[in-house]
Amino acid sequence: MADMQDTLVLSSDKIMQQLPELVTEYGLKLLLAIVIFALGRWLSSLAKAMTHKVLTRRNIDQTVVSFIANMMWATVFAFTVIATLGQLGVHTASLVAAVGAAGLAIGLALQGSLSNFAAGVLIILLRPCRVGDYIVAAGVSGTVDEITIFSTRLLTSDHKVVTVPNSAIMHGSITNYSAMPSRRIDLVIGVSYDADVREVKALLSQLLEQNQYVLEEPAFTVAVYELADSSVNFVVRPWVNTPDYWPAYYELLESIKLGLDEAGIGIPYPQMDVHFPAGEKSPSPEQDSPEVK
Repeated sequence: MADMQDTLVLSSDKIMQQLPELVTEYGLKLLLAIVIFALGRWLSSLAKAMTHKVLTRRNIDQTVVSFIANMMWATVFAFTVIATLGQLGVHTASLVAAVGAAGLAIGLALQGSLSNFAAGVLIILLRPCRVGDYIVAAGVSGTVDEITIFSTRLLTSDHKVVTVPNSAIMHGSITNYSAMPSRRIDLVIGVSYDADVREVKALLSQLLEQNQYVLEEPAFTVAVYELADSSVNFVVRPWVNTPDYWPAYYELLESIKLGLDEAGIGIPYPQMDVHFPAGEKSPSPEQDSPEVK
């Protein structure tokens, strides 16, 4: 009994002797861990605020801004937690490996959604199209009505709503008809071979000059394009403001047809002339028609 009491006294004395050293060693680690955690929280909040500010200045969609800002905060905060645990002596290698494996599993399970999300972010950052643009993408043509994180909604000319995954848009070509302030109308007008080329060219140029939609710059083009089988084809290429494309297109076709009619310039139908050798008669309708049995 006396020996046990002596042992307890010696142990308590030893602990009391080592207590200052233990307090100094672990207290310093704890203090540094607290400092690291507090600094990391401040840096994560700063990273979130800076990301939000920069993306907002670039007129990025607020949904994407909030998501990216929160992702930035979570990334910095995750490093902060790992650094804090490492300072306290916790082996973080296995923890990081477990988190990485879990992230890989989640990423594989949500592969399609993550692909659409990444494509949505690229659409908003790179701006190949914006809300209100008329585009052709992923085999669909229409006006961009809304761009979300995972899909883009298009409104067709006959008011059908088509929702296209963002990955399908970014993985193919995008034709944006509204990106430039002006567009060129390409028309091919065929006239009879009997018509005077100079007269037709002057008439087409006059009609373009009188049209309210045709721009002075860039200058329009009127030229002989092709000597076709049954007509002389002229290329007519005026420039118009992008919003005026279809009104100008329809108005020009009507004015050109009326102008050619008033000038007595014919627009020929496709036709084929058949020539027979001298002395050979053309087949009669009875000979040409199939025999009825």
